[in-house]
Amino acid sequence: MCFALFLLFVLLLRLGELLLARRNGRWLRQHGAVEYGRGHYPQMVALHTLFFLWLVAEYLSAPVRGCSVPLLMLYLGLLAFKAWAVLSLGHYWNTRIYRIPGAKLVCKGPYRFLRHPNYLAVAGEIFLIPMIFHLYATAVVFTLLDAWMLRVRIAAENRALDEPAGHEKTGIPVL
Repeated sequence: MCFALFLLFVLLLRLGELLLARRNGRWLRQHGAVEYGRGHYPQMVALHTLFFLWLVAEYLSAPVRGCSVPLLMLYLGLLAFKAWAVLSLGHYWNTRIYRIPGAKLVCKGPYRFLRHPNYLAVAGEIFLIPMIFHLYATAVVFTLLDAWMLRVRIAAENRALDEPAGHEKTGIPVL
């Protein structure tokens, strides 16, 4: 029961993120945003979808092991960090990579200290969600797959961030 409620909670959070990304995407495009890294986006969506399917499959095939309360608390703290990153970007936060020509980079919240704090939070989620329920195979396999995907994703975002000033595709990156 705990797993089902937790999974529902996480899936509702993801749905909320997708709805926010859709709304912010409309705003960004209305303000002339250019999208980067479009080619890897379907693979990223597939990876995250497969993560949840594998998570459920491992849970159903594993002996009942309970829930780690300390890891659950750590996960909730990670969500607070992620919320800080999302709120700091405001309309600029997205699951896609956008830049608005001529706009300045967001340098508040965790972005004062880290270039990609949202990805740090996502990587932590991919590891902690299965670990809360002692689903070690999911934690290891998807942490490694997510690291590979983040390598691709961050490279695309860095290319967007590093566009020279005055180039037609300069502006604000969003995660």
